[in-house]
Amino acid sequence: MAKSNSFDVQSKTDLDEVRNALNQTMKEVKQRFDFKGSCSTVDLEETALVLHSDDDFKLKSLNDILQQKLIKRGVALKALTYEKVEPASGGTVRQRISIQQGIPSEKAREIVKVIKHTKLKVQVAIQGDVVRVSGKNRDVLQEVIQLLREEDFGIDMQFANYRIILYFFMME
Repeated sequence: MAKSNSFDVQSKTDLDEVRNALNQTMKEVKQRFDFKGSCSTVDLEETALVLHSDDDFKLKSLNDILQQKLIKRGVALKALTYEKVEPASGGTVRQRISIQQGIPSEKAREIVKVIKHTKLKVQVAIQGDVVRVSGKNRDVLQEVIQLLREEDFGIDMQFANYRIILYFFMME
């Protein structure tokens, strides 16, 4: 009987929590005096948020409110990628914020490189937008998790599917 332990390094953002934060943001914007008569909105388009407001100052305030609500809902701000503020119709401004879903391939290669550089006895494989780390010793896997938490890859990472896999070999 051989044992193998593994875990996945992934980057997933709960879009339901993002929707809840967005609804709370819009509720607060409707109640705030400084947004009275403003056309400030936040929309969710698949995996991106679009902020739309009258001017840069209101857009920044809208973004601050959104960030507060996202933090309260447990959504990591590292999962957001801000694009440039661009002018929109009617003298308004718009900003698009991409929500990270999955680890980009260049970041996955960087994670693999850091793990292999430690010379720990683990196997690392990139599987789509997830990095799988497996090894025989659980303590070594814990060291890898600690190492990855200390490194800053610029993305939000979760460690999931920590499991023990048993292989049974039958002898005849």
